[in-house]
Amino acid sequence: MTQYEKDLEAVKQYGLGLQFVKEQTPELCLEAVKQNGYALQFVKEQTPEICLEAVKQNSYALQFAKEQTAEICLEAAKQNGLTNALQFVDTDKFEVEIIYNIKEK
Repeated sequence: MTQYEKDLEAVKQYGLGLQFVKEQTPELCLEAVKQNGYALQFVKEQTPEICLEAVKQNSYALQFAKEQTAEICLEAAKQNGLTNALQFVDTDKFEVEIIYNIKEK
């Protein structure tokens, strides 16, 4: 078994173990954040795909996304409610609009 295969199996079991992986690949990082969104804080080269998977697993991982996109922020809001996600949205980059729509049944 190669070191890469050992690392892959390890992060599939314990995503936060990514912090000990010396040679990260996008695949390793993706598997780590799928197991535990907080592993995003240890990803050396973040991609939008990796960040999106991290917030799908745990919306609080948004705080570790170096380059937030509207899609990533919206996914975080979907996962854990807008109020919880708002605290981690980069308000220098995004304007947050909250629209309340109440209709009679």
